[in-house]
Amino acid sequence: MAEDIEYLASALGDLLRARGWVIGTAESCTGGMVAAAITDVAGSSGWFDEGLVTYANHSKQRLLGVSEQQLADQGAVSQIVVEAMAEGVLARGADVSIATSGIAGPGGGSLNKPVGSVWFAWAVKGEAVTSECVHFPGDRQQVRLQATRYAIAGVVERL
Repeated sequence: MAEDIEYLASALGDLLRARGWVIGTAESCTGGMVAAAITDVAGSSGWFDEGLVTYANHSKQRLLGVSEQQLADQGAVSQIVVEAMAEGVLARGADVSIATSGIAGPGGGSLNKPVGSVWFAWAVKGEAVTSECVHFPGDRQQVRLQATRYAIAGVVERL
């Protein structure tokens, strides 16, 4: 992982450890890269709960409680779905969660959801879920790496 991602993940650990909290992730397009970056930090077992790679829609439903209707109405790459993913991680016992769903490419994009589009959601227990869509340039690996960095930076900012 890039040096700045390691720094962000370490800062995240410090923030969580100070609160006695644990974080969990629900990832689609990043395929576990957020969880991998977090667990690259020594001692992360004290503040990392679990990472779910819910790439398929049925996994989002079964593991995170995303409804079939939400997926049908908006698609997997949408605000409503990524927020439901983040809430699903909190329901599994985490205090904080990060969720990602996007189109890393090179195919799969559309006019409304071009390649490089990634939805993020961050949930902190007792607070409203926040979410944002970002469009990243580059190839598949670059999109996924940028999304990983953005996801971790977003939760650090919120804590």
